[in-house]
Amino acid sequence: MDYVIAYDLGTGGLKSSIFDEQGIPVASDFKQCETFYSEPDFREQRPSDWWDIFTAGTRDLLQKAGTTVRNIAAAACSGHSLGVVPIGRDGRVLAEYVPIWSDARASKQAREIFSRIKEEEWYLKTGNGFPAPLYAAFKILWYKQNRPGLYEETAYFIGTKDLLNYRLTGVIGTDYSYASGSGVYDLIKCDYDREYIKAFGLDPAKFPPLYESHEILGTIKPELAAELGLPPKLQIAAGGVDNACMAAGAGCVEDGMAYTSLGTSSWIAVSTHKPVLNYKTKPYVFGLLIKGMYTSAESIFSAGNTFRWVRDTLCPDLVEREKAGGEDAYKVMDKLAQESAPGANGLFFVPTLAGGTALDRSVNVKGALAGLDLKHTRSDIIRAALEGVCFGLRIALDELKKNAQFSGEMLIVGGGSKSPFWRRLFAEIYGLDITESAVGENAGSLGAMACAAIGAGFWKDYTPLIQLNKPINTVRGDPKNKALYETVYRIFCRVNESQSDIAEYREQTG
Repeated sequence: MDYVIAYDLGTGGLKSSIFDEQGIPVASDFKQCETFYSEPDFREQRPSDWWDIFTAGTRDLLQKAGTTVRNIAAAACSGHSLGVVPIGRDGRVLAEYVPIWSDARASKQAREIFSRIKEEEWYLKTGNGFPAPLYAAFKILWYKQNRPGLYEETAYFIGTKDLLNYRLTGVIGTDYSYASGSGVYDLIKCDYDREYIKAFGLDPAKFPPLYESHEILGTIKPELAAELGLPPKLQIAAGGVDNACMAAGAGCVEDGMAYTSLGTSSWIAVSTHKPVLNYKTKPYVFGLLIKGMYTSAESIFSAGNTFRWVRDTLCPDLVEREKAGGEDAYKVMDKLAQESAPGANGLFFVPTLAGGTALDRSVNVKGALAGLDLKHTRSDIIRAALEGVCFGLRIALDELKKNAQFSGEMLIVGGGSKSPFWRRLFAEIYGLDITESAVGENAGSLGAMACAAIGAGFWKDYTPLIQLNKPINTVRGDPKNKALYETVYRIFCRVNESQSDIAEYREQTG
């Protein structure tokens, strides 16, 4: 049997995985990576750290897989988005620290650009629905204005996973999905927009060539193969941006297929042949791994971190008990939440603890507990928090439904998907069947695996991902609770809206 290696480079670190040619995981390894906050709005990482965890992760992965894994034919990488890595004409990385996706240093540059071009037209062409300063072209403009020597010396500005590909093969390039986060990419034409590059005052030659995600960039350098213990003819596929790899890895490779990613932050994404665009709520759109398809998403910034806050603030006894060898604190919290009635006995938890998204009128919106009474218990607060995350994502779902047709079920992936109780709440609050697949937290890695499998010729296309995500469990929810939650949801929306009122008041009064 043949095998492939998939690398999933996220902001927290690198997950390295070996899959067999059918997409079944064999072994995995994870190495952490540090983020640095040197100045306000700066969020940086060291490319040298990515390479260090890549090499260490590869060695440990091969050791875990053992000698039974032979014939590793190809590899591909998923990388966190909106990266800007300056590569010199001599091939060196020109900055020790580089901005990652959440780096917001380019606010001035965004204001400058939108004084010359219309922001709405820019969004509708690019689908770039995150705050504009996060996108690559604005960060590149920041380099040009603040570090002109580095800008002039740079031959290419490339993405996170593209640097790993370059180190492996010596080939500079990116794929269509990663380029769709460049800030100067035309979603429909699947190409850079030369007029926008000109409006930014940037050199079009500094943007890397485009490849399809499954295209083979080249084979691994012989000296690296020997150093890492990899086959000398290992083929390296272009790979994709993390959003696209996760969507594909979740099996969402046909129109209307959607998933909810339930992690620290959370989002709902739907795959379509037409990007879902709405200037009011700004769904953020990336090219899918399949050229000409798109993954469009709405998000909330606090999901798993909301539940973590409840755990650390209200349940320290459960954490201590877990440390002493007791049951996992989150599992105990699930049990406690079930002691509260649906609707949490009239308690509402607005989970905007990390600020608002485009779904909110103000990015400065804060979280809230509303309807709190002396009768309420810890169980009520825990349940209200879980319900609040579901309600926040229901708002995102309703917005996406205005412009896209959904299939009749929703796959949930990510750490939060492990909770059967939370999955049932989603079924009842979404009003959709919630499915769970064996893929689980491997979605991003599996998407990268598919790039390598197609590039190596094992697969003809991405459709095997649908079968790999065949539901192993489906939750339909209680019809009575679904009806109740429709009423509770309408009230939640008003409570949620009031938080924007408060935020706007704070903004006006300083």
